[in-house]
Amino acid sequence: MRALIAVVTPLGRLIAVCSVLVWVLGALLGWVEMVLIAVTGLVTFALSCLLTIGTAAVRVQVSLSKRRVVAGGSSSCRVQVEQAGRNRFLPYALEVPVGTGVETFDVIGKQGHDHTFPITTERRGVIVVGPATTVRGDPLGLLRRTVVLREPEELFVHPVTTALRSFGTGLLRDLEGRTTNDMSMSDLAFHALREYAPGDDRRYIHWRSSAKASTVDSKFLVRQFLDTRRAHFAIVVDGSPVAFPDAEDFEIAVSAGASIAVRAALDDIDTTVVAAGQVAHKQGKHRLLDSFSRASFGPVALPELTARAAGVSSGATLAILITGAVPSFSDLRRAAAAFAPEVPKVVLRVDPSAATALKPSTALTVLTLRQLSDLPALLAGGAPR
Repeated sequence: MRALIAVVTPLGRLIAVCSVLVWVLGALLGWVEMVLIAVTGLVTFALSCLLTIGTAAVRVQVSLSKRRVVAGGSSSCRVQVEQAGRNRFLPYALEVPVGTGVETFDVIGKQGHDHTFPITTERRGVIVVGPATTVRGDPLGLLRRTVVLREPEELFVHPVTTALRSFGTGLLRDLEGRTTNDMSMSDLAFHALREYAPGDDRRYIHWRSSAKASTVDSKFLVRQFLDTRRAHFAIVVDGSPVAFPDAEDFEIAVSAGASIAVRAALDDIDTTVVAAGQVAHKQGKHRLLDSFSRASFGPVALPELTARAAGVSSGATLAILITGAVPSFSDLRRAAAAFAPEVPKVVLRVDPSAATALKPSTALTVLTLRQLSDLPALLAGGAPR
């Protein structure tokens, strides 16, 4: 019963109820005109029901020419309709939602139908295409019967990015791992020679230097190394609306984070992205950009996002925090404290009203970004301490 009632539109319910009431009122008062109006309404409702009887056995395939585009680009959607059964069916409409709009096609006859329409994009985001739905009803809109045929598809609109230099040089130089101050007896970065101590691996004895020792009580000399580790970037984009005076500042922040992530992927650097709550850990370039496409304002503050990023990327060698102009330096230090003290931290503040600047400190390096085009020159300004 609920399914039958759901087919009737609010207009159809109004016509059916009013027709019955008018019939009863006309019969009580003896008004033939009112009875005629009621009969006309009920007959119209009955004819509308006849137009919705039956099902269309069809196969619908919805495909996108491009599943990922950059904001401002375009894709196209192809809808193929093919009859699966032999029975004839009345004409019906096929609806394909595209974001907030709907593309509607009329399907008539038994022949297959092939429709292609463009999808233009203006802003970053995810456009949901579908699900494809058949709609059977009447011209007056008294009844509407829908059948969902296909699962929706997603069109990822990636943010606009700017090309950056390889991270082998510049502020974020961290290519192929970096040398730390932690001593090790087995690594690649040679540090110095020291006297042999019980328990040292004899394979690292430097025989030539030991033979050149001139003192009688000299001991063997062994190699000492500095630990190196594979580079791992942790990129955090603040998603709190209070951090950005303008929504466009947030878009610049997302584009800046995406630009760094793309360059890290091209340099084969492991990257963890926490973009306003969207997490992507050690994914390819396309998956990283997908997380930026889904990023939106949320209630989670920057300290919570950095804590989440630090938990996911436990071996991070560089932390990059991107936020707006509102958070103070103490707020940034508190957020950056989620990462280990030995991890260099770089904060990128988006502030179109300020001049592009680089302010290094012992705790973290703070960069001020005025516009996205300034990012390459800003990142080439130095190295974190």
